[in-house]
Amino acid sequence: MASFRMIRSRSPLLALSAATLVTLALGLALPAGPASSQPQGIDRSVIPLAADAPERYVVQPGDTLWDISSRFLRDPWYWPEIWYVNPQVANPHLIYPGDVLALTWVDGQPRLVLERGGPTRLSPQVRAEPLSGAIYAIPYDRIAAFMSRPSVLAKDQIEGAPYVARARDDRLITSAGDDLYVRRMGRPALGSRYNIYNVGDELRDPDDDEVLGYQGLFTAQADVTRHGDPVTVRIVDSARETLEGDILLPDQVEMKMDFVPRAPGSPVEGSIMSVIDQRTVVGENDIVIINRGTRHGLEPGHVLAIWEAGEEVTDRTRHRESSKLQLPEERNGLFMVFKAFDRMSYGLTLEASREIRVGDTVRSP
Repeated sequence: MASFRMIRSRSPLLALSAATLVTLALGLALPAGPASSQPQGIDRSVIPLAADAPERYVVQPGDTLWDISSRFLRDPWYWPEIWYVNPQVANPHLIYPGDVLALTWVDGQPRLVLERGGPTRLSPQVRAEPLSGAIYAIPYDRIAAFMSRPSVLAKDQIEGAPYVARARDDRLITSAGDDLYVRRMGRPALGSRYNIYNVGDELRDPDDDEVLGYQGLFTAQADVTRHGDPVTVRIVDSARETLEGDILLPDQVEMKMDFVPRAPGSPVEGSIMSVIDQRTVVGENDIVIINRGTRHGLEPGHVLAIWEAGEEVTDRTRHRESSKLQLPEERNGLFMVFKAFDRMSYGLTLEASREIRVGDTVRSP
């Protein structure tokens, strides 16, 4: 059965309080003029609006919050700065297809509001929307696929994870239909499904060489069939052989998606440690892993710029000042954190002007 969210508004742009909805409906504290009629002398550089920012925009199916941010802002991570939102609202991120965003001005600053056609009397009513209908910050399908079968496992995920102790009949090679005995699993629900991973090469922090994670290789899916110590699971789908010591993680990963594009609250600088599928380069909408996490103030929604290190080259000119020349760093992309662990984070690349590689620097935009 589909899950539904109950929202008390005619067309919810945000999870707004009743007081805020009334304020927006009556137009209180909001100037009537659109962006094109902004007062003279307003400094648009305070919050960098896009040169072609529309006065209003109708949200379309398939839009992401990053896409919409880019329509209104030169730097989309300023998105929280232009929402006209009650500060007590806990989750100011829910936007639905068909909602209309209007750009207006409040005390000389641009604000986005839910457009209303003049004073509107609000009566108690309920709008039911499937959770899947909400607009996400970044493409959900792209990161959900990675999170359900990650190719990089954080140290946090591995420590204390259930593990395969033995295969039934002491089989060396397992396949669909075979039983495995698993320890450190507690008492999971019968029938619950788990993914099994072989833990591969270490992923080390380039700063201090400490292990932060491991390469993860998906081997199989299995369902819980019997409680105890060990728990019995039965393989339902096998991609390759499962070995003793392989770990199990739940098949369904809870992904918290109520985040908005924004810069970190304090300066952050780190490095790209790995990219998925062990490729050497990535582009837009690829997943990268960095050596910074919650310990460094990172949370889902934080946007970081990606910088390519400048090469040291030989100055071959006739009147050179020295034989060696250090070229400057060049910014080559942006990415957004969608999952943060203690000392590492997963992020999705949002922009890439050229190839992004392991070793590139990331820092606050």
